[in-house]
Amino acid sequence: MKLLVVTPEPVDAAFLRNTLGDEVDGAEVLVVSPATNQSKVAFWVSDPDEAIAEAETAHTDTVERLEEEGVDAAGQVGESDPVQAIDDALATFAADRIVLVAHPEGDRDYREDEALAEAEKRWGIPVTHAVISR
Repeated sequence: MKLLVVTPEPVDAAFLRNTLGDEVDGAEVLVVSPATNQSKVAFWVSDPDEAIAEAETAHTDTVERLEEEGVDAAGQVGESDPVQAIDDALATFAADRIVLVAHPEGDRDYREDEALAEAEKRWGIPVTHAVISR
């Protein structure tokens, strides 16, 4: 199975197993962390360097955690729009399933809501929504 994991924060194999069960074992995983700012205002007025650095940390930490637990994983920073980040990843990674990780509703970035709404109709690939607990 080829699994595309889109996450704004680091997650580990236990999180993915709680979300998908044993499908994680033996999967080839691509982790994409969108370089998003936390608000529309921050997007328009801030330098993207901080968002890129946070995304770099999120995918690097996730890949390290997954590999430590025996999951074959690679990662990359994605576009700030999670929908575009998924489109870009699918151009080179033929995923069998997408796991779209989001913050709890009160902490969710406005683009996470857009991606969650879009996921239902856009890709023709099973999409699993997972919420990061705080």
